[in-house]
Amino acid sequence: MTLVLLDAETPVFPNPNSAAKEPDGLLAVGGNLSPNTILAAYSKGIFPWFNEQDPILWWSPSVRCVIHPAKIHSSKSLKKHIRNHQFTITIDKGFNQVIQACAERGNNQETWITDDMMDAYTRLHRLGHAHSLEVWEDKQLIGGIYGLAIGGIFCGESMFSRATNGSKIAMLYLCQHLVAKGFELLDCQLVNKHLLTMGGQAIKRTDFLSKLAKLREKKVNWN
Repeated sequence: MTLVLLDAETPVFPNPNSAAKEPDGLLAVGGNLSPNTILAAYSKGIFPWFNEQDPILWWSPSVRCVIHPAKIHSSKSLKKHIRNHQFTITIDKGFNQVIQACAERGNNQETWITDDMMDAYTRLHRLGHAHSLEVWEDKQLIGGIYGLAIGGIFCGESMFSRATNGSKIAMLYLCQHLVAKGFELLDCQLVNKHLLTMGGQAIKRTDFLSKLAKLREKKVNWN
């Protein structure tokens, strides 16, 4: 596989099925982070992921983690935790705070949410494509998640927690919102144990792309 170098002004993404096996899913390098470029990438099952010192790297992994929002799993301990606390859930009320908190989680060890990435997704938020859900306790932001709405799929980008179960609560209420609005799939991109415990499924890239092709044209009103 020859890595595709994208034009900086008018990038054209290759077929995601041509992505590398090692590192798994690496598809292309270069291009830009304009709203149109990012939306074009997501509509093809491709997303940007790179560190501060890297060029822009675009990925479509061979295995994708997804959650059907109506099948989100909430453990007994999580339900008890929610009952025993008073949380306020908001949507799109603190997008900048959420993305900043996601960038800072792990004591800045995870650097892929660079300043350029934050600027790019903030622009998408202003245009109505990127959204956030916030979890508040005692007027303090203790958890949240943000991502992109692509037709009937919500592509989760990152989440954070500043208190026990903060990110799990955000994921749970996000899925409730997605169900209410008619979204059929939550794309979590990469598989991890945390997502699997909440109902995440690992599916092949071909299966994900098939679902994406059907859902990306669906008309869904986020608000």
